[in-house]
Amino acid sequence: MNMQSHSESYAAAGVDITAGYRAVELMKQHIAKTMTAGVCSDVGGFGGLFELDVTGMTRPVLVSGTDGVGTKLKLAFLMDKHDTVGIDCVAMCVNDIICSGAKPLFFLDYIACGKNIPERIADIVKGVCEGCVQSGAALIGGETAEMPGFYPIDEYDLAGYCTGVVDKCKIIDNSTMQEGDVVIALPSSGVHSNGFSLVRKVFDVENADIKSPVAELGGKSIGETLLTPTRIYVKPVLALLDAVKVKGISHITGGGFYENIPRSIPEGLGAKIDREAVRVLPIFDLIAKTGNISEHDMFNTFNMGVGMSIVVAKEDAEKALSVLKENGEDAYLIGEIVKSEQRVIL
Repeated sequence: MNMQSHSESYAAAGVDITAGYRAVELMKQHIAKTMTAGVCSDVGGFGGLFELDVTGMTRPVLVSGTDGVGTKLKLAFLMDKHDTVGIDCVAMCVNDIICSGAKPLFFLDYIACGKNIPERIADIVKGVCEGCVQSGAALIGGETAEMPGFYPIDEYDLAGYCTGVVDKCKIIDNSTMQEGDVVIALPSSGVHSNGFSLVRKVFDVENADIKSPVAELGGKSIGETLLTPTRIYVKPVLALLDAVKVKGISHITGGGFYENIPRSIPEGLGAKIDREAVRVLPIFDLIAKTGNISEHDMFNTFNMGVGMSIVVAKEDAEKALSVLKENGEDAYLIGEIVKSEQRVIL
């Protein structure tokens, strides 16, 4: 810790430089768990260095993604629980780039806050590091910006950025997708990190009791259920890519089925989803019931229990399901690819 750096004038304006140093010291133990062979720098430099190993690749392509956690953070503030939203931040980025077949390499985070409370910042980064461990990415850098007068003292925003790599010949596109291919679902852990503006309105979270047990949620509270971190699918999907030909992957985020599934399907084809096959989680039934939301709007806003969809040839379905289950995913079939101008048939 730099004991020489301290500005009374800056502190009087609301920015405590020493709190930043303290936060970095607290988070170092978590960051250490994310280190991989390619990392060439330590925390505290002006840039994160990573040596790219392209052994076995003919034409390596870098794939990048960036995202935040959105208004799910409001639940973290209300529940005063900050050690899982970092997982969400990583998940939203790495789950996107795996749709191209890219293996995540490294991650950077950005935290902006009204007041730098070192223990809270360390909790946030602890979650980021857990997400990095789950996805095999290294946390090689980040930024914490204390912005008094811009953010309320007890609030913050969190965003992240990741880079991965894939051999150009192995990039997942939809060029071989055809009628008769099947759609596999990977279950979500809950609402993940999308649709929270609607969720917060439905449950009136700022004024309602969100900490008491709810029977429909198996005895968990609304707050606890909504804060369940986004599931990270990187390692199971990488294992699948080594086993079968994957024709398309969609990360089901904001916009739900109707917006995201078509992103991996070529023109002229559509995904015919068996509505009865979709394992809708109780939280979505509760949202629909409480907010009087139509089924169409639910499937057009939330993941509904399906965090990712994967398209493979029908003859590869059994093997794909087996590989995914061996890697911790209770995957199941939810539909097929058909000739249609309607991109999702539900």
